[in-house]
Amino acid sequence: MAVFTTVSHDEIASWLLDYDLGEVRELRGIASGIENSNFFLTTEQDGRTREYVLTIFERLTFDQLPYYLHLMAHLATRGITVPAPIPARDGEILRALKGKPATVVTRLPGASQLAPDAEHCAEVGDMLARMHLAGQDYPRQQPNLRSLPWWQQTEAEIVPFLDVQQRTLLQQEIAHQAAFFGSADYAALPGGPCHCDLFRDNALFEEVGGHHRLGGFFDFYFAGNDKWLFDLAVTVNDWCIDLASGELDNARAHAMVQAYHAVRPLSATEAAHWRDMLRAGALRFWVSRLWDFYLPREADMLQPHDPTHFERILRRRLAMTADAAALAWI
Repeated sequence: MAVFTTVSHDEIASWLLDYDLGEVRELRGIASGIENSNFFLTTEQDGRTREYVLTIFERLTFDQLPYYLHLMAHLATRGITVPAPIPARDGEILRALKGKPATVVTRLPGASQLAPDAEHCAEVGDMLARMHLAGQDYPRQQPNLRSLPWWQQTEAEIVPFLDVQQRTLLQQEIAHQAAFFGSADYAALPGGPCHCDLFRDNALFEEVGGHHRLGGFFDFYFAGNDKWLFDLAVTVNDWCIDLASGELDNARAHAMVQAYHAVRPLSATEAAHWRDMLRAGALRFWVSRLWDFYLPREADMLQPHDPTHFERILRRRLAMTADAAALAWI
């Protein structure tokens, strides 16, 4: 979403000749995010303007991307509001632009809700559960590429930048999660395609009749097959916390988990490992933010996130008692 690869008006106009999208009216870079180059694309056809999102992928490969793009198409056909990839005239939804993989998707209406209340969280929990169920018959398989093997691999790269306390926390938590991931309970947890990055800036709300209604989820480019409980924990760790302290807001967390549970009932095993998954979700983003912060890439609009945010969240989850975890449950 930062702009690593710049594209001129003439370049995008030439590239879009393979599509039935009309003439380019505007191409505007999107400044948020740190993974891909994203642009708002406006075209005009038959006197009508339409808006899309153009993404140029900086790390993901042509071999990896079909999983994400076809997942979005799969979910869209099953009533989950997500960006739908636009095929070119030859039917392909992934093409090369400036030597890199690129795609065009529909632009969802609405805006991100960066100060969510319990009602917003309930809507997100409901749609997340429906998304998980809708993805059950998705035929492609790809693991979450930012799961335990990546944490273990990245540890050696980021440890030199950490102080003793941080290094100890990182190593001990990776060891804890490795034991959890290797357990029979973990193997028994249900799963399937997951968003794996459903932060509050990856969902849009529309104002309808004076009320805010969830318009959809986007940015599926960290998606992968994982445990559904992990996806829920990642989402709760962002939507249902006090941003300054990382402390869970029990009212919001309860609203989200309860709404999720009403659609896809959560099991006793999932309840028993809720705190483990909240820790796993915090660890995943602490590791990735450390990596992005200390080993950055150049970009025209790059805004690396502060890694200490998820260090605080991880420490808060470690300090949670069983009773505290239960308050954020159903």
